[in-house]
Amino acid sequence: MGTKEKELEDVLLDEETTNEHEIVLFNDDVNTFDYVIETLINVCEHTPEQAEQCSLIVHYKGKCTVKTGEYAALKPKCSKLLQAGLSAEIV
Repeated sequence: MGTKEKELEDVLLDEETTNEHEIVLFNDDVNTFDYVIETLINVCEHTPEQAEQCSLIVHYKGKCTVKTGEYAALKPKCSKLLQAGLSAEIV
């Protein structure tokens, strides 16, 4: 492994260690794509493109990580998603 590859591996490892928690959004049969997209934009500060991609992943794969970071920062966002009627949890 060259120096560049090692540096990249170290950066990726640091990112994984820093972002300890994730909000995972789960698929449901209730909410529309537009509603999920709008909610992700408002709650998770997604761009429209990010929100659309996440909604498609949730639809086809059953779940998707929509936000990563420290637990204290994620908790209020996850609560807002739940209050909006979406199915989400912090892992």
